[in-house]
Amino acid sequence: MDIFANLSTGFGVALTFQNLSFALAGCLIGTLIGVLPGIGPIPTIAMLLPLTFHLEPVSGLIMLAGIFYGAQYGGSTTAILVNLPGETSSVVTCVDGHQMARQGRAGAALAIAALASFFAGTISTAVIAALAPPLALVGQSFGAPEYFALMVLGLVAAVVLAHGSVVKAIAMIVLGLLLGLVGTDGQTGNQRFAFDLPILSDGLDFAVLAIGVFGVGEIISNLVRPEKTANAQIAVITRLWPTRDDFKAAWPAALRGTMLGSVLGVLPGGGATLSSFAAYVLEKRIARDPSRFGKGAIEGVAGPEAANNAGAQTSFIPMLTLGLPGNAVMALMIGAMMIHGIQPGPQIMTERPGLFWGMIASMWIGNLMLLVINLPLIGIWVQLLKVPYRFLYLAVLLFCAIGCYMVSNSTVGVLLAALFGVLGYVFIRLECEPAPMILGFVLGPLMEDNLRRAMRISSGDPMIFIERPLCLGLLIAAALLLLMMILPAIRSKREVAFQ
Repeated sequence: MDIFANLSTGFGVALTFQNLSFALAGCLIGTLIGVLPGIGPIPTIAMLLPLTFHLEPVSGLIMLAGIFYGAQYGGSTTAILVNLPGETSSVVTCVDGHQMARQGRAGAALAIAALASFFAGTISTAVIAALAPPLALVGQSFGAPEYFALMVLGLVAAVVLAHGSVVKAIAMIVLGLLLGLVGTDGQTGNQRFAFDLPILSDGLDFAVLAIGVFGVGEIISNLVRPEKTANAQIAVITRLWPTRDDFKAAWPAALRGTMLGSVLGVLPGGGATLSSFAAYVLEKRIARDPSRFGKGAIEGVAGPEAANNAGAQTSFIPMLTLGLPGNAVMALMIGAMMIHGIQPGPQIMTERPGLFWGMIASMWIGNLMLLVINLPLIGIWVQLLKVPYRFLYLAVLLFCAIGCYMVSNSTVGVLLAALFGVLGYVFIRLECEPAPMILGFVLGPLMEDNLRRAMRISSGDPMIFIERPLCLGLLIAAALLLLMMILPAIRSKREVAFQ
């Protein structure tokens, strides 16, 4: 009965006019940036972080969450209609979704994608509500040593599941940890890596770093690429509602995709993209006639679309319950919490139950909004695709500059964001994924604080990390993950999976 009482509290918070308005705004923005290629949820959330300074914490977080899972809906629209995925998680949807559109079944594909996403969102919200309390109770038994070990495990898992070279992922995490050290040491009052610059005495601002690396860096990368145009003919939608046979084939695939995405979304480095690719592979493996895939199989739309939405939402579980970001978006969400003076972790459930359960309830409301607004706005989204990116980037760059100025109240913040933007472009050219760096930047100061607390508790004896069973178990898990990466068979399978 506690879960119903908690959800009742959450809906009471989420159904206020203010929070409904911000949920709707987040869903619309998320759908828009999901439709437009080259603008993803990470740069958008980074740009809008300064806006949340002037909002209630729960309202700001509800809007940012809506942008994240709204992008999963929007990416499927253009993937099906014009074979142009707005989001990486919608790449797989192009394979069969666009083939259905070319066969005159675009309406059925769009409806199945929307319904599968809503079904997955409903189930994954229930999963979050069911798993969050027990996980938070486990987290409340954590001391400083356990928190340190948990963050080590999170960073190691991010290395294992990061795309590309493992060495580059480790280097990016170390760089993020070093950037997190810039500023004044809270224990001794000494300045570290500040180079006698007043702007660095308080440390690097999370919003400026995120806007520069993700927002400005992505703009530079997109501008140097040759502009892609959608040569595919936009399908004419004649029939919107799927047939009975479509439903019969789609609902088992949506159920399997929801289950798979709900599991993979919890893993550090997982989330929507990994879930959608895994769901497509699963559907093709278990199909009686695999040759249908790539020619308009509706299971190839229902499974991945359910999986990417479920994966996007269950990735909130470790962030909400343990304060552990599983991907770059969750790192930005934790950054937003810290901006409002909220310490991420299991204590949020007891200290701020309205914020905790309000966010969970808003996820179901947001999915319902997306189901209602998605299909009527298809024509508008398709027309936006005709706007060249060379015009869109000016507006994006303006928002980046305004956001950085709002954070620092000086032009120095804007210049720092430009510098980090160049650095972000260099990362893209070197194929270094910036997400592990952001995770290291967010977790670094927290790891340092918990390490120092653990050392004070044990009077400087490092054996405290071995003598406590839970802490030892987390460190062993981290060591096993690193050992697995050394095995050639596992390393080659990982490369094939990310290929």
